[in-house]
Amino acid sequence: MSKLQFNDYEERLIESIHQDEWNSVSNLDAEVEKAREIARQTTAKDSKITIRISGRDLELLKTMAMDEGLPYQTMVTSVLHKYVTGKLTDKEK
Repeated sequence: MSKLQFNDYEERLIESIHQDEWNSVSNLDAEVEKAREIARQTTAKDSKITIRISGRDLELLKTMAMDEGLPYQTMVTSVLHKYVTGKLTDKEK
């Protein structure tokens, strides 16, 4: 049998668990509901915009979205969200 391979994030998570850095919550149902509400608020799409974009950029965007398995509108929304929340980072070359 082959040994499972983990990425760096998974290795750190496993190590964290082994070091007992995780605690159970006493009110799991309330925490789950709180997380669901945050997710609902984060993903709520209550505004619509219209933009002009070059045909070439749109085709590249659609291709990238297809490679990610996403509708291109979802990719645009995701990129904009990451930008306005300061989580958009430069791609390493």
